[in-house]
Amino acid sequence: MTSHLSKTNYKAFVGIDWANDKHDLCVQDPSTGKREFSILKHDVNEIDKWVKGIHKRFGSPIAVAVELTKGPIVYALQRYEFVVIVPINPTTLAKYRTAFKPSKAKDDPTDAELALELMLRYPNHFPPLNQQSVNMRKLMFLVEHRRKVVDDKQRVVNQMINAIKQYYPQANEWFCKKDTHIFCDFIARWPTLQQAKKAHKSTLVKFFNDHGIHNDTIVNHRVSLIKKAKPLTNDKAVIDSHTMLVIFYVERIVNSMKCIQEYNKSILKLMDKLPDAPIFTSLPGAGAALSSRLLAAFGEQRDRFKSAQEVQQYAGIAPVTERSGQKSWVHWRWQCSTFLRQTFIEWATHSRLKSYWANLYYLQQREKGSSHQAAIRALAFKWIRIVYKCWQDGKPYNETQYLRALKDRGSPLLSGKI
Repeated sequence: MTSHLSKTNYKAFVGIDWANDKHDLCVQDPSTGKREFSILKHDVNEIDKWVKGIHKRFGSPIAVAVELTKGPIVYALQRYEFVVIVPINPTTLAKYRTAFKPSKAKDDPTDAELALELMLRYPNHFPPLNQQSVNMRKLMFLVEHRRKVVDDKQRVVNQMINAIKQYYPQANEWFCKKDTHIFCDFIARWPTLQQAKKAHKSTLVKFFNDHGIHNDTIVNHRVSLIKKAKPLTNDKAVIDSHTMLVIFYVERIVNSMKCIQEYNKSILKLMDKLPDAPIFTSLPGAGAALSSRLLAAFGEQRDRFKSAQEVQQYAGIAPVTERSGQKSWVHWRWQCSTFLRQTFIEWATHSRLKSYWANLYYLQQREKGSSHQAAIRALAFKWIRIVYKCWQDGKPYNETQYLRALKDRGSPLLSGKI
């Protein structure tokens, strides 16, 4: 297979070992093979000056090997049309370094040269970074950032629950979900049991009615619990200090919920602009959040993955088989994006509720002795093959059509003989 390096007449090759404040560089002149080492300060003006200087000196295009597919230095280099970024897997670079330095000592200038050597010696293994459309890349960022906000909100919710337990445990019992407007509004208005008990019954009833609870039995029962509640402690040192902390947590949760709503709106608008969106919105149980994450996982470049197996490996769903002598063992795939793997696992879990065959497959895996997590991973593994086919064909998923295909070929899945 002809590599991009042999097909393109690059005027210079660069290896970069990036860092927060500075980047170590190794530049090779193809005509002489001579290598130069230097340090580049992480500054917008300095980077611009260096890139334009390399371009003026050698011409274009210029191949740059770096251990990233995204990050400040990558974003900076993407501004220049004559720069071709070649991502080097950090794990591969680390193992390559170990081959020459058994002590595993890390040296930044050396890493820059090793990245350059990997790009030149094994070009078929390191294709250039092929950017997807602006909308697709924006979607990728949005779904990841949204998840970070969701995770942060959950951490704060857990911290708030623990703080409330110290002086006001009844509040945790009165509401099932804590990351809701009704709970946050209640705590913000009555942050202590003493304040809640002083509230007039009509005031409490109106509060619950305003928050969508109109069942008189439920409302009266909750008001009764508030009036009958006994304080855990009357120590003002405990109550006053924890009240301040809880109010702080409540404000963070409310802001997080607003932020998540804004992310949802932006993601929904982007999904309307992406032609492949109908494929992923058609998937059972995906919903708005997971369909956008699945679309971001596959992307829009059909040649990005040559098979469903590559997607399974990329997502960390396919297990790793290792062999040594007569021994063979299978283990969890570590080198993958946790967020990506989480996306497929979460969707496979939800799909059980919306897809007949998916739930049947899961139950059959459990009957074979698989744990819940193992059964879900097996389901995700199977789903990826199906979605890959839909993605390649550009057609939405059709549950009825898939069940008919299973029946026509006498699949053991429907016969219960899997």
